[in-house]
Amino acid sequence: MSLTDTAKATVISMRREVLKPSVRKLPPAQVFALLVLALVAIAPFALGQGNLADAAPPALRISAGDLLSVDVFDTPELSAKLRVSEKGDIDLPVAGGDHVGGLTAEEAAASIEHLLHDDNILKHPHVEVFIQEYATQGVSILGEVKNPGVYPELGSHSLLDFISVAGGVTPTAGKAVTITHKNDADHPTVVQLDNAPDLAKRAGVAILPGDTIVVSRSGIVYVVGDLVKPGGFLLESNERLTALQAIALAQGANKTAGLNGSRLIRKTPSGPQETKVELGKILAGKLADLRLEDGDILFVPTSKGKTAAFRGLEATVSLLSGLAIYGRL
Repeated sequence: MSLTDTAKATVISMRREVLKPSVRKLPPAQVFALLVLALVAIAPFALGQGNLADAAPPALRISAGDLLSVDVFDTPELSAKLRVSEKGDIDLPVAGGDHVGGLTAEEAAASIEHLLHDDNILKHPHVEVFIQEYATQGVSILGEVKNPGVYPELGSHSLLDFISVAGGVTPTAGKAVTITHKNDADHPTVVQLDNAPDLAKRAGVAILPGDTIVVSRSGIVYVVGDLVKPGGFLLESNERLTALQAIALAQGANKTAGLNGSRLIRKTPSGPQETKVELGKILAGKLADLRLEDGDILFVPTSKGKTAAFRGLEATVSLLSGLAIYGRL
């Protein structure tokens, strides 16, 4: 009996109780209390029905190489453990061949029941099929993980479990993780690995044998040159990073930097393309900020004039300090 049928039966039972002559003599308050109890009784069933529908994983399909345990009720001579052939067939005792490739375990059981009945082997066969071994029991974990490879799916494990088994993500990993089910490759599931409180809930995707998990790579923008802290900075696909933001991530430019002589090197189908970027004017608000893309290199050169000026200033300060010390002697 399904949850919906159980809820209906509960409502009918409680209604009969309310309609009994002994109950109709009760005060209205007590009758109302019985109705409230009826609603409380069916609430878990109604809510559970929706939760189970949302959490139900896609059914596994039988494929070549799988080992099936076929159990015919009260007929052990027709029961057996059978390996699925390359064509998706199994060879049943007495009944012969049956095509089960691409079917679920329940569908395969129904097919065997029809075969046993149609061949007059059993009048009322009852068959259970259990997929004992999957030809592809592993789950492939690819992309930006430290130890990519194929890991066995033994028991029920979550997405985060498999990423942990693969050594975790790399420093250049993106937030998007794509899960492609073996039996539904046209509808992959994408999970965003962020710091939101509901991450564990969103990552609770059913991982089945033969599935493929791909951790995306985050884009990188390189900011080099006369900066306080040059380096590479991650760029997510759904985030926006401009030239000024990249300079800020590099903790700003040094005093000797020639901002207006900066260069942007970007990869194009025809090869690297170099563009002049006047960061000084962008900082002053005279030019619009420049949006950076994955793989861009922003180079901030050193200004020769500023370097010479600062060296001259340092020499002057050093000379004056020396004269002051000499005058005290």
